[in-house]
Amino acid sequence: MRILVIEDEEGILSFVSRGLAAKGYAVEGATDGRQGLELGVRGGCDLVVLDLSLPALNGFDVLSGLAELRPELPVIVLSARSDLATKLRGFDLGAVDYMAKPFALDELLARVRAHLMRAKGAVDTGSVVHGTCVDLDVARRQAVIGDERRDLADREFHVLFELLAHEGEVVSREQLLAKVWGYAFDPGSNVVEVCIRRLRKRLGPEVAIETVRHAGYRLAA
Repeated sequence: MRILVIEDEEGILSFVSRGLAAKGYAVEGATDGRQGLELGVRGGCDLVVLDLSLPALNGFDVLSGLAELRPELPVIVLSARSDLATKLRGFDLGAVDYMAKPFALDELLARVRAHLMRAKGAVDTGSVVHGTCVDLDVARRQAVIGDERRDLADREFHVLFELLAHEGEVVSREQLLAKVWGYAFDPGSNVVEVCIRRLRKRLGPEVAIETVRHAGYRLAA
């Protein structure tokens, strides 16, 4: 597995890179946003650790570019900015996780491992999950609507998988938080709502994800 670390502080870049390498990962580093985006889009990396305060191109622009050009690529934001508005903006732009500096290396390594396992897929990567209006190609991490294929970001993929697994039934917000986001997220945040909004936009009007008030969400059968 190859990890791309985009960080302009040489000391932090070296510290994180050494920690990842000690766990057997191949590591590539970038010290500015433009170089980081180019390396991420070029392919070859399986996960990105991204700082926000970068020269040449800021982290939000890098995140937006990666979400557009490589939506399947998990990105963990690692930033000194810890306010809620910044975190929510990061999630809205496609980050799968957010850690504030100062940070514990062991926790970062655990999150990297967890997101790589999720990206590989806990289900058979050769399978297709079938639904009434949409299918999910697990191997390619794409939604299939008729003859059209649409790439999905990491969170979108897992949310759609949960909704398809319970097609026609209500899936609660708490279920989605537990299954897709795990322990790392405050249940009082709006990350689920943001992801559902992005997923609806990605899938278009052909696929109806209904909001069931005070209950959760339902993929119409």
